[in-house]
Amino acid sequence: MLQSLNRLKETPSQTAGPYVHIGCVPNFCEIGGVYPEDLGKSMVNDKTRGGRITVKGHVIDGAGMPLRDALIEIWQADAAGLYNSPSEMRGAADPNFTGWGRCPTDMQTGEFAFETIKPGRVPFRDGRMMAPHITFWIVARGINIGLQTRMYFGDEQKANEEDPILQRIEHRVRVPTLIARAEGDTYHFDIHLQGENETVFFDI
Repeated sequence: MLQSLNRLKETPSQTAGPYVHIGCVPNFCEIGGVYPEDLGKSMVNDKTRGGRITVKGHVIDGAGMPLRDALIEIWQADAAGLYNSPSEMRGAADPNFTGWGRCPTDMQTGEFAFETIKPGRVPFRDGRMMAPHITFWIVARGINIGLQTRMYFGDEQKANEEDPILQRIEHRVRVPTLIARAEGDTYHFDIHLQGENETVFFDI
């Protein structure tokens, strides 16, 4: 029997709810037996090359409150500026570094934390070198489509000034929203969803 083309219509978008955590970080949700540990929890081991760092921060809503139910994923190059990806054609990335991590925010404090390494510089598509950076993807309640942003390092001022992505940000007063504050080997990076300090997000 023929059906009209508009019989089955697209359903409305849904915000990220508890099923994101159940499906992506079951151990965090106290659901055992799915994975030995949640995927993306460990990015490094004792053989990983490069300087070890910790990245900490919060996802902050328009009222200035940290979200306690957000989920963060990060992607980055290794210490030599190579990605752990089949599309990486410049050389072999560090086999002891995943280049990808996933972390839910703490249900009490809203803090996320990644144990990783400081990435090397990678080329932009025109050959210019980008500053060391980490790509972030954020999902949480009230967000229909995951948000994409980047974290740059506050102690890489010269490289940041040369970065072709940072140079393209028209409103220069917003560039600091992408810069992490360094305290020794720990970098603090808060992601503001709205408000005066709204983080720059990228349409990817």
